[in-house]
Amino acid sequence: MNQCRLRSLARIRRSLTLGLRGTDQHVLARQALRTIQTTSQRRGVHDLDSFANGCSAAYIEGLYNKWKRNPSSVDESWNELFSSNDWSSPKRSPLQVSHSRKYRRPPVERIAVKARSGERTASGGASAAPAAPPSDWKNIDDHHVIQAIIRAYQSRGHLAADLDPLGIVGPKKRTSVDGTQRHAAREVLRQHFSYIFNDLNTVFKLPSSTMIGGDQEFLSLKEILDRLERIYCGHIGVEYMQITSLTKTNWLRDRFEKPGGLDLTKEEKKLILERLTRSTGFENFLAKKFSSEKRFGLEGCDIMIPAIKEVVDRATDHGVESILIGMAHRGRLNVLANICRKPISDILSQFHGLQATDSGSGDVKYHLGVFQERLNRQTNRMVRITVVANPSHLEHVNPVLLGKARAEMFQRGDTCGSTVMPIIIHGDASFSGQGVVYESMHLSDLPNYTTYGTIHIVSNNQVGFTTDPRFSRSSRYCTDVAKVVNAPILHVNADDPEACIQCARIAIDYRTRFKKDVVIDIVGYRRNGHNEADEPMFTQPLMYQRIKKLKPCLQLYADKLIKEGVVTDSEFKAMVSSYEKICEDAWAKSKTIKTIKYSSWIDSPWPGFFEGRDRLKLCPTGISTDTLKTIGNMFSTPPPPEHKFETHKGILRILAQRTQMVQDKVADWSLGEAFAFGSLLKEGIHVRLSGQDVERGTFSHRHHVLHHQSEDKVVYNSLDHLYPDQAPYSVSNSSLSECAVLGFEHGYSMASPNALVMWEGQFGDFCNTAQCIIDTFIASGETKWVRQSGVVMLLPHSMEGMGPEHSSGRIERFLQMSDDDPDVYPDTCDADFVARQLMNVNWIVTNLSTPANLFHCLRRQVKMGFRKPLINFSPKSLLRHPLARSPFKDFNECSCFQRIIPDKGPAGKQPDCVQKLVFCSGKVYYDLVKERDDHEQVETVALVRVEQLCPFPYDLISQQLELYPKAELLWAQEEHKNMGAWSYVQPRFDTALLKNENESRCVSYHGRPPSASPATGNKVQHYNEYKALITSIFGELTPENKKRIEDRIKKQQAKAKADAQSKPSTKPPAAPPKGGSSPPPGPAPRKPLISLPSRPPRGGKQRSGSAPAPNLVDEDSAARNREPDASAYDGASPSAWKRSGSAPAPSVVPRASASRSPSRKSPSPSHDGISPSTRQESLSKKKSGSAPAPTPTSRGPFRTAPSNTEFIKRRPAKDYGSRNETQSTPGESELDPTKPQP
Repeated sequence: MNQCRLRSLARIRRSLTLGLRGTDQHVLARQALRTIQTTSQRRGVHDLDSFANGCSAAYIEGLYNKWKRNPSSVDESWNELFSSNDWSSPKRSPLQVSHSRKYRRPPVERIAVKARSGERTASGGASAAPAAPPSDWKNIDDHHVIQAIIRAYQSRGHLAADLDPLGIVGPKKRTSVDGTQRHAAREVLRQHFSYIFNDLNTVFKLPSSTMIGGDQEFLSLKEILDRLERIYCGHIGVEYMQITSLTKTNWLRDRFEKPGGLDLTKEEKKLILERLTRSTGFENFLAKKFSSEKRFGLEGCDIMIPAIKEVVDRATDHGVESILIGMAHRGRLNVLANICRKPISDILSQFHGLQATDSGSGDVKYHLGVFQERLNRQTNRMVRITVVANPSHLEHVNPVLLGKARAEMFQRGDTCGSTVMPIIIHGDASFSGQGVVYESMHLSDLPNYTTYGTIHIVSNNQVGFTTDPRFSRSSRYCTDVAKVVNAPILHVNADDPEACIQCARIAIDYRTRFKKDVVIDIVGYRRNGHNEADEPMFTQPLMYQRIKKLKPCLQLYADKLIKEGVVTDSEFKAMVSSYEKICEDAWAKSKTIKTIKYSSWIDSPWPGFFEGRDRLKLCPTGISTDTLKTIGNMFSTPPPPEHKFETHKGILRILAQRTQMVQDKVADWSLGEAFAFGSLLKEGIHVRLSGQDVERGTFSHRHHVLHHQSEDKVVYNSLDHLYPDQAPYSVSNSSLSECAVLGFEHGYSMASPNALVMWEGQFGDFCNTAQCIIDTFIASGETKWVRQSGVVMLLPHSMEGMGPEHSSGRIERFLQMSDDDPDVYPDTCDADFVARQLMNVNWIVTNLSTPANLFHCLRRQVKMGFRKPLINFSPKSLLRHPLARSPFKDFNECSCFQRIIPDKGPAGKQPDCVQKLVFCSGKVYYDLVKERDDHEQVETVALVRVEQLCPFPYDLISQQLELYPKAELLWAQEEHKNMGAWSYVQPRFDTALLKNENESRCVSYHGRPPSASPATGNKVQHYNEYKALITSIFGELTPENKKRIEDRIKKQQAKAKADAQSKPSTKPPAAPPKGGSSPPPGPAPRKPLISLPSRPPRGGKQRSGSAPAPNLVDEDSAARNREPDASAYDGASPSAWKRSGSAPAPSVVPRASASRSPSRKSPSPSHDGISPSTRQESLSKKKSGSAPAPTPTSRGPFRTAPSNTEFIKRRPAKDYGSRNETQSTPGESELDPTKPQP
């Protein structure tokens, strides 16, 4: 600490000690001292409140000694300080040096000062505490304790609730001073536990945070404790204090705490007994008839059926017309019989092992679903009850059910869940153990996924198969996962039927009032083992010893009502015998049933869809050119100027490119997709697209939802404003979940056939986290449950050097699960062969290569007379590839989906000259086109694209085999040999070849060798694998090939350099002189340069340049390849341009790639039409300075004519700060716009 700072401290300290306390000078002095201390603290000074710390003590002592010898020898400020009466010579001994980094404030002596106006205390500013007014402070403190006790019961009373009917887990009762045993222990009351042993007759005023008093304002301590015990520590344990909404918590308090709120009438109790009799009687009857048959009965949790019936009754009374139930296998047969009223004879016939009259594999009886519409006798209203079929994967039905419920709400126009309600029945172990529960829960409040409240009922057996809860979960309750959405959780003892019914009532009323999820945890037990043939004593001996001694819930409740006089013993026995007779009659009827139909157990019928429809008729998928232009113009138009929507500059450039494509009558991938969506919307078909980042697109190609750059929650979607009477279009980014979201979309597609429902993976690789949904629902749902679905999965897939988890969509897995026989050649002479083949397969697998084929494929999904899932492996680099574009003529009424695309170039015109016939699929075709041109084998190698892999196009493949009788047959794929389509197509190629008796050829494999990893993450290895693939098909490049490629590269570079030099200066014009004269005239400003393909001139000469190379590395190079290839639309190779005398006009290199960095080197040869095999040779021969100069493009805004488009105000979960309009864009920064941005 320097001398100046010490003088300042001394001066301030002196002012503080000379009677300035409480004055303005004192306040200023304290602030100045605090500032100096803060600065000193940053520099490492310790013990700031002491005037002289260990670092400055010697210095001050020296000044003091010097002052004593001669007062004028020190500074005036030090003289004043040392001369003051309150100064004493510093001693060495009291000074303590603090060596700790942590600041330790020394004890401050507090000086009591009489408080008066304008004065402060010596502690630094706080007024002295006034004397306590005369009052009964003990009484006030007691009231505060009572309020804390009430709060403790509300927050933690469930910890002491009597929930376990077995008595294994439960609270230990404590005896109070009045002899009453109470459940609440220290874990509930904590520091106030001893207070309950005080005088229990003391009367207290109740706080407003409780409603236990009803109309009474004062209660004794004993009555307060008794009421809280009955409410919170009885057979119901309620968790609701975690809810942040005061309205919700007050509503729940009112329902639980108000005196008499949980009472039931005699008629209601009798109805509960009747329903419990049916629930228990059904299980007893099945146990008697099928003692060793697996049925996964509900014994031990029988009250679940009356609870569900109570939910159904009150829901229909509130206006609900459709109830959807999702559940696992336990108790399913009882739900079908007593909730859905499925004829018991039909259920019993499933035990007889009868032959089915319709096709399919069927499923076990405890997995089946049902769809019933019946009259609810309690409310006299019709209700539709659907139990969704579910595999053994327990909780994975949850998102499927939620998606189906959401779709029904959309069909009914229900925007708040008032007519449709989902109920999900969980198991205790699966509810806490399976991650899909958490994923599904998080959909509850998302705008495009919410179902406005779901009733969750947990059938808590207190054991998972053979695992105790203490080994199956870390949380206290199995329902703790529901706290993430602030759902109230009602724990209830399964052996208290009245408490269960009250919880059911409160749950449905809460859902109706607040449109939020609610959980009922019915804590019971499992009287048998995991199934009826299992022995539970192996693993839970003590538990099952208690279960054997315990009376069933029905008997306990009947004894209770008989004792209360609600029913007599004879009335109860009459109930039991009456239901037994119903079951016996159904048993007799079931014996007369000789066959069964799988279709009678369908859970999602589409009434009216199949009636009068020719399922084998394939409707045309093309549309008119006028429709294409209308959709294209709207899709490429920015928001209208009059709405002052601030659009991102990068988006404006993209829209300008789309406009140019519409003018040129050509479409890239995003425009082709928009044509499919827009045309279906025009025809009244609802289109729904969801997944991670689908609004923009993982690879920034879609941009359906535009965001205002300076205002939050303002978005614009042009596809919402195509036509006045169009169908709704829904596109929404989902949560970061594949399993739950894909299951949701699958359920959405089940509700109605008149919708195109799509889920797009961020990368195709990520679908493996949704494998359970794919395997058990999508792939086999129709075969097991006769349930059709038209859901579309879009999986980005291609090998572009992006590593093992960003390359493969796992084509082989989907093809392996396809159920078409590879050894049977179908009847291709059938006029309906194509439609019949599609109808007989379990799903459709495509790997498309053109936007037009994507357009027709998506429209075909809706135009077919049936529904099949579509698995499409969408591209990545092809999204912007200049060759992957389709002319408008491929979308018109005369066009259709192409299952294969034959070679239409020189090889296809002269098939006898073809030496190799290469079959391929997807993006690898564009690699082969470039390499074939580089190797100058366009006349000897024919390339045929197999667009539809499953079902296999036998008829078209046979035609190609006959067309090239002398050609060697090859299958080329970029995937490894044990992956991709090879294992699927190989036996089917053999079947097609064996069909011809004169055929002796076979198809050979050309691709990467087998590997456990889908792709390499090493760029060098990726290039080497690519080179090996190309060499195996075309051989090595000859010297002539290399010379031709190098000449082409030099010509392209020279042209780019010349264009850059000839481009006029883009500097702004100079300011006019002060004299007011105008500047000299100059050239007119150029229009914005747009990197877009031009239509090939008719009869024109070949321009310099050639077709660019397809992307071999990643999406980055796709943005660099901007030269269009019009002949590629028809399958011709780039080398055919010279012979035809026409070529597309070259385009300007886009700013996103050309000006990415000022020090950027010249593009590598692989980006300019040369293969990786000649990369080193080309680079070694390039001369310095031959790199083309970057050609900037215009950055001006793109304007269009105004329209009457409206805007959507989005309601996000949180408000984020508005973004700066000057933030960098992918096209203006070093980021690559073709890569997914975080």
